[in-house]
Amino acid sequence: MRKSNMGYLGLLGFLGLLGLVTGNFGFYGFFGFFGFLSTLWGKGSDERIERNINRACRNAFAFDTVTSAFSLAYIAAFKAVEAWPMALTFPFVGIILFAFSYIYYDRRGD
Repeated sequence: MRKSNMGYLGLLGFLGLLGLVTGNFGFYGFFGFFGFLSTLWGKGSDERIERNINRACRNAFAFDTVTSAFSLAYIAAFKAVEAWPMALTFPFVGIILFAFSYIYYDRRGD
């Protein structure tokens, strides 16, 4: 059984440190990539890893779709242009949700 290469996405989490240096909170979403490091130490076969990835993607996609729709509707309805930076962080929250979902499914052992 070979290791999943998805774990190397966790190295992108260090881009979140740019938010501390620059003061731009938009970079904080990159901290969500640290959750991918857990896949380096995952257990199970390749089929199980793929099934867990698919389940975690389902959760993240549903979250991103709903939050993007509501945030875009809010911005359009109230012409709240100042809400754009916060709305653009929702996909990163979806990445965090994906990582936590994958960890949950991996530890549950289905």
